[in-house]
Amino acid sequence: MYLTTEKKHEIFAKFGKEEKNTGSSESQVALFTYRINYLNEHLKKNRKDFGTQRALLKLVGKRKRLLSYLRNTDIERYRILIRELGLRK
Repeated sequence: MYLTTEKKHEIFAKFGKEEKNTGSSESQVALFTYRINYLNEHLKKNRKDFGTQRALLKLVGKRKRLLSYLRNTDIERYRILIRELGLRK
């Protein structure tokens, strides 16, 4: 299993204010980014897995909506998150 409970707690502790803060935009975007990177590697090996491809596109859309919400509400938190995750090169 690629996403264990310990890994989730680690992501939430790093990007949320605390480990139990699982609903903040930053922690959700970080979790989606981790899952997107995993699915991207999976699709490099399994090119014809169209179910995974669809799931990847849906996750990218969710992350995009959350990032646009964060950009509209608090631009500084958005910029810090983008820098830490390495998005938008």
